[in-house]
Amino acid sequence: MREQIFDILEKICEDDIVRSNPDIDLFESDLMDSLGFAELLADIEDDLGILVAPSEVDRSTFNTPNRIVAYLETRSAS
Repeated sequence: MREQIFDILEKICEDDIVRSNPDIDLFESDLMDSLGFAELLADIEDDLGILVAPSEVDRSTFNTPNRIVAYLETRSAS
């Protein structure tokens, strides 16, 4: 799952820094904006089959690749 998430993030952010620095703040570094965030949620549902409602998460939950992975691993375990 981790690699799939990094693939999604790399596509959306158009930068492979998400792999080399998985604690980078995607919003503060201007790698992702609100449109990218919406695309991320759609791609997670399409590629991983995990529905994440926008009201469930916010930028602080999904601001780094590692936080995104941790959240989705928790969701897929339940």
